[in-house]
Amino acid sequence: MEKVMEAQSLLYFTSLAFLVNQLLNHREREYSSLKHGALSFVFNDGKAPSHPKKNEMLYRFDEHNPVIRSLTSARKEEYVKETLSETLTILSYFATSLFTKNSIETVFWDIVKNCISQLGLEDCVLYHVEHGKLVQKAAFGHKGNGAEQKVLTPITLAIGEGIVGTVARTGKYELVGDTSLDHRYIVDDMSRSSELAVPIIIDKRVIGVLDSENSQPNFFKANHLFMFQLICGLIEKKLQQIYQKKVHIKDDNIYYQELQQLFEHSKIYRDNALSLDTVAARLKISSNYLSQIINRLRSCNFSDYTNSFRVNDVKKKMGDQAFSQYTIVSMALEAGFNSKSAFYQAFKKHTGMSPKQFKAEMAEKS
Repeated sequence: MEKVMEAQSLLYFTSLAFLVNQLLNHREREYSSLKHGALSFVFNDGKAPSHPKKNEMLYRFDEHNPVIRSLTSARKEEYVKETLSETLTILSYFATSLFTKNSIETVFWDIVKNCISQLGLEDCVLYHVEHGKLVQKAAFGHKGNGAEQKVLTPITLAIGEGIVGTVARTGKYELVGDTSLDHRYIVDDMSRSSELAVPIIIDKRVIGVLDSENSQPNFFKANHLFMFQLICGLIEKKLQQIYQKKVHIKDDNIYYQELQQLFEHSKIYRDNALSLDTVAARLKISSNYLSQIINRLRSCNFSDYTNSFRVNDVKKKMGDQAFSQYTIVSMALEAGFNSKSAFYQAFKKHTGMSPKQFKAEMAEKS
């Protein structure tokens, strides 16, 4: 049993995509909801991944991490279960937020913005290797102006220079608990006490470094390292897609299927306060990605998509004797419309006639 648990733990840390695939068929059904956080679905056209070969794995946890290596097999298993749900939710947000980003610059700015908002960091900088130098391409916190997407007083480092340069040279992460004791530390905009830097590697070549500093000594823990390594794996996959120009959404997309389930069977459209943001939060994806799914698969926006279900709801009730005593407006309000004018406008748009005309036509056919 101990060997089985150890093997499972190594799989968990070796490949997040494989882990999610395993959990989808796990006997403990409470983990089934984690499918929404499976970022492999986003970058695999919304399909569950097959068993990945070792050299094809997108996400890896560094087995040389001394913190993780010190854990017993049972504790590794426990650690994964404790942190997995939150990890998947955060990474799903990162992945879906990146969906419409089609350049290195927009990818980098989206990542640093989300590192601050989703991970609660003080500072985040993304370096890109250009002409043999490390250039600060995006930054949030004291170093960056997010509104203008501008790095304030950017610096350039040589490969091997400083902690970030060391990461670029070796291809290995650096987690420094006390920068005052590390001679490699280079003060940027201000001196900080701890630093975490993780390489971004494509085709065995370091193409960038994700870096964060904090004013507190020993701020960065194993979970920060784990998250940064997964985010770097996500960046690597996204950049490869940009290079190959392969980003697709098909109707077997897992999120689209879940969306259809929520509307067709759970009838969430009847909530008149329903919004793009609330549905995206329920699916655990970014609102931007949800908008893209609807636009590409239904050729409309979220409002039209929602109203199509509401209009159909009213149409069914018009032909149902159980609702013969209802006014048309009452049916509309129950279907989720919040005003008579909004209902009439949507009904005309989706049917080409007014509700009164539609009801009269139904009466003639019956």
